[in-house]
Amino acid sequence: MEQVITYVGLDVHKDTIAVALAEADQRGAVREYGKIANTPTAVKTLAAKLARTDRELQFYYEAGPCGYGIQRQLTLAGHGCAVVAPSLIPRKPGERIKTDRRDAINLAKLHRAGDLTAVWVPDPKHEAMRDLVRARQAAVRALRQARQQLSGFLLRQGRHYSRPAWTLMHRRWLAGLRFEQAVHHIVLEDGIAAVEAATARRDRLETQIAAALSDWSLAPVVRALQALRGMALIAATTLVAELGDISRFANPRQLMAYLGLVPSEHSSGSTRRQGGITKAGNGAARRTLIEAAWSYRFPARISREQLLRQEGLAQSIRDTAWKAQERLCRRYCTLSRSGKPPTVVVTAIARELAGFVWAIVRLEPPIGAR
Repeated sequence: MEQVITYVGLDVHKDTIAVALAEADQRGAVREYGKIANTPTAVKTLAAKLARTDRELQFYYEAGPCGYGIQRQLTLAGHGCAVVAPSLIPRKPGERIKTDRRDAINLAKLHRAGDLTAVWVPDPKHEAMRDLVRARQAAVRALRQARQQLSGFLLRQGRHYSRPAWTLMHRRWLAGLRFEQAVHHIVLEDGIAAVEAATARRDRLETQIAAALSDWSLAPVVRALQALRGMALIAATTLVAELGDISRFANPRQLMAYLGLVPSEHSSGSTRRQGGITKAGNGAARRTLIEAAWSYRFPARISREQLLRQEGLAQSIRDTAWKAQERLCRRYCTLSRSGKPPTVVVTAIARELAGFVWAIVRLEPPIGAR
């Protein structure tokens, strides 16, 4: 006899979880179960009570700041549990009332109807690597902000450095500046200290990322992606940490769409209108690809650094990387000569680069086979 399914919608918050139940029958009632505390003990008690009905339990909740702890706990207990992408939850245009109870009921109802899109859930080690990568991204933003504040201060004082900034020569130039107001020297030294502290923080985190790769199951994928031009250690690690198991995408078009690198479209009848890229999905991974795409504005060649990164890699991966470089460098020139703006050209190159990333990942053995 086929086991009946009960769909459980969870609206998860820091302290509480609103729970709603939907029976497998589409005509079955969707009812509120109540609220429980957001603790492992309360979640375990809830699952045990609902399991007494001898029905299969399928849990669903939105991805959010509370992480994947509930999903891992329920999965280990033998229940189905998925995490839904909040941006892909269908919503009625005229609905103006939002409560925890309504959200839980809506999740249970949509889960039963099959209208929810689950996100890929990383294992704890992968999530830890992602947190480390995002800490480095935060350090880079802090460094950029510190540099902008210092540059803004100097510009207000009529000091402008015409050569490439943030080099050893630039630092010596800063040390030689003189101001009429004594407090301006204090502001200058404070700004320099902030930049140096942010730089040290970024460098320290990059060192930790390199050291943590040895214990990561996706380290071979990171190494393979470094065969591509513009994809050094940090860029490759960021891309893999943000995207996870790239082989889960059936074709490169799915990866491009997930990254938001495909054009938006609003077509009706015989009229077809395409706009800018959708910018859906993971923004950090998309920015990494766009930054890497700028390197293809130069002629195709294997640099010394890239040659060192390719040592020990399979010939098929190296051939794919060279094929990518030949095609994307030629594509960049063609689009530039046609009069396209540089940002549009680079976005197009990043989209095709995502396809070569997918191809190289497929050349690596599956994660479970390593």
